[in-house]
Amino acid sequence: MDKKSGEIRGTLSEYISYAKDCLGNHTLKFDIEAFDDYDKMIEALQNNEIDVIYYASRNSNVAEKKGYALSNTAWTYNLIAVTNKEGFNENDAYVVAVPKNKVALKQHIAYNYPHWKLVDCDSIEDGANMVDDGKVDCFIMGSSQVLSFDGKKNFKIIPLTKTMEACFAVKDGQATLLSILNKTIKAMPSDMLTSAIAMYDSTAYKTTFYSFLKDHLVVVLVLGFSIIIVILLLLQKARRAEASAKVALKSAEDASLAKTQFLHNVSHDIRTPMNAILGYSELMKNELKDNDLPRVFEHLNKLQKAGNILLSIINNVLDMARIESGHMELDENYANIEDIRQRLIEMFEDEAKKKNIHVRYTFNVEHKHVMADVTKVEEIFVNILSNALKYTPSNGSVEVDVDELSCDEPGYMIVRTSIMDTGIGMSQEYLEKIFESFSRERMTSSKISGTGLGMAIVKKYVDLLDGTIDVKSVLGKGSTFIVTLKYKMADEKYYLDKQEENCEDDNTIFNGKHILLAEDNDLNAEIAQTILERAGLFVDRVKNGIECVNKVIENPVGTYDVILMDIQMPKMDGYKATCEIRNLQDKAKACIPIVAITANAFEEDKKKAIDVGMDGHIAKPIDIEDLFVVLTDILNKQKS
Repeated sequence: MDKKSGEIRGTLSEYISYAKDCLGNHTLKFDIEAFDDYDKMIEALQNNEIDVIYYASRNSNVAEKKGYALSNTAWTYNLIAVTNKEGFNENDAYVVAVPKNKVALKQHIAYNYPHWKLVDCDSIEDGANMVDDGKVDCFIMGSSQVLSFDGKKNFKIIPLTKTMEACFAVKDGQATLLSILNKTIKAMPSDMLTSAIAMYDSTAYKTTFYSFLKDHLVVVLVLGFSIIIVILLLLQKARRAEASAKVALKSAEDASLAKTQFLHNVSHDIRTPMNAILGYSELMKNELKDNDLPRVFEHLNKLQKAGNILLSIINNVLDMARIESGHMELDENYANIEDIRQRLIEMFEDEAKKKNIHVRYTFNVEHKHVMADVTKVEEIFVNILSNALKYTPSNGSVEVDVDELSCDEPGYMIVRTSIMDTGIGMSQEYLEKIFESFSRERMTSSKISGTGLGMAIVKKYVDLLDGTIDVKSVLGKGSTFIVTLKYKMADEKYYLDKQEENCEDDNTIFNGKHILLAEDNDLNAEIAQTILERAGLFVDRVKNGIECVNKVIENPVGTYDVILMDIQMPKMDGYKATCEIRNLQDKAKACIPIVAITANAFEEDKKKAIDVGMDGHIAKPIDIEDLFVVLTDILNKQKS
C-alpha cells in the first residue's frame, strides 16, 4: 500500500480486482489495513481485529505456533542466492542475509533451509555489501529482481531449488472464510499472481535492451541459464504430474471395477434367498388353491406382495448405483409398442380395481414395430404408473394417452406418452427436486412406502434413451407426466414371424420333455424342480458344472431337451460348463439348448451368457411365466 496515497499496489491489487466478483452472485468486499510490524499483524488476527493476513509463507510449524491456518498457494516465487563463493551448494550451512521486512521470506528459508543462519539486512544493496565485506556468505532475492542488482560486482547468481509458496492466513477455526479464499484462488487463471509479482518486481528497473546487454552481459547469461533450469524443472514436474495422473486413473478404474464387483456380489447374495421366499410362497399358493383356507391364502398373498416390494427396492438401489458408476448400457431389440402398453394395463389392472380407480387408455400410434430397450422403457412407465395409482385416492382416475409424433430423422418416430392422475399432487418446492435420489414429498414420506429412487431412475433412463420428461402438478388436484421417446422403426415382417414362432403357448409342449438342472443351492433346486415337474417336465438335478458336463457326455443324444444352468457353482461355474459342452466333439450334444437361471441379473450378465453360447437368461427370483415363455420358445424352435 502506498503510504502517501493509500492506494493498493502490487499483487494484492491484482488479487482483489479479480476475486471480488469471481464467485458468481456473491460480491466480496475487502477493507485493507497496513501494518509495519508482522508480529503486530498476527496479534491483530488473533484479536479478531483483522480477518486475513496477506501474505504468509507455507510453513506449517510457524502456522501452528502462531495459531493460524493457511490457504491454498496463491502464488509462487523463484529465489536466487547471490554469493562470491565458489562451489555454492544450498545443502551446506551458510550465513545468509535477508531483508529484515521480508518476514514471509524468512519463514520460507527457516522451514526449507533450517541449516542456514539468517542475518537481517536493510536492502538488497546492503546485503550485497555484507557479502562483499565477508559478513555473510550470500543474500537472497527474487529471481524477478535480478535486474535491480549491480551487475558490476563479481558475484555469482545461484537459483534455489525450493520455490517459495505464498498463502493467505486466517485464524484457526475460520473454515468458512478459508474455503472462500480457496475458491477465489481456484477460480483465478493459473499463475496469474505469480506473473503479476514478476512484473511489479521488474517494472522499476526498466532499461534499454542495448544498455542492459552492455552492462549486464553476465546477468543475461546467468538469467538465461536460470530460465533453462526452471523450464527443465517444470518439465520434470510435468512428467511427475503425468505419472501421478496415470496412477490416479488406474486407481479410479480399479475402484470402479471393485464397485461393479461389489454390486454383482450384493445382487447375487440378496436374490438367492429372495428366490426361496417368493418361490416357496408361490408353491404354497398352488398347494392351497383347492383347499378352503382363505386366511392362509390371504397371508401368502401378503407375503408375496411384501417380497416383491423388497425385490423392487433392491433393484432400484442396485440400478441407481450402476447408472452412477457408468455401467448401464442400452440393450435394443425388436418390440411392439402396443404389446408394451398391454403389459402395463394388465400389470396395474387389479390394483386399480381394488381402489376403484378408473383407468382410461388412448392409443394413437401408426408404426407399432420398433427397436427399443424394452426393459428400460417399461421401467420408466411402471414407476410413473405405480406412483399414479399409489398416490390417487379411491374413486379417482388415471388417464394414459399414447400418441405418435413426426420425426425429422428418416426411419425414426417419436412417441409421446402423457400420464395424468387426480391424486394428491405435489408442491412446487418438491417439483424442483423430484428427480433427485432419495427425495420424497415430506407430507407423504411417512405414510407410503418407497425408497425415493423411482423418479431418479426414470430420469436417468429417459436421458439414456435420449428422451425428455416434463412434470406438472397442483397440490391436492393431481399430476401430469409427459415422456417423449424416439424409436427406430422396425421391419414388421420380423415381428409377424416371431408371432408365428410363438403361436403355441400352452404347457402341453412340456409333456415328456427332459430338463437337466444344474443348481448347487438345495432350496433353489427344490423350487425349480417342483415348478418344472408340475408343468409336466422330467427333471434331473446336478450340483456343479463338472457333473453337468459329465451328464451330457455319459447319456445318449436326445436325453435332455434343455439345460437350465446356474452360474455361480463350485468346482466349475456355469459359463465354463457351457463352453465345455459347446466344444464337445459330438455336435448333436454340443448344440443342446442352455438357459442361464441365475441370481446374476445385470444386463452385462445376460450379454455374457449369450456370448459364451447360452440360448437365454432367467434372473432369480424366478418368474414362472418368464421361465415358461423361454422354454416354450426353445422347444418350439426344436419342433420346427
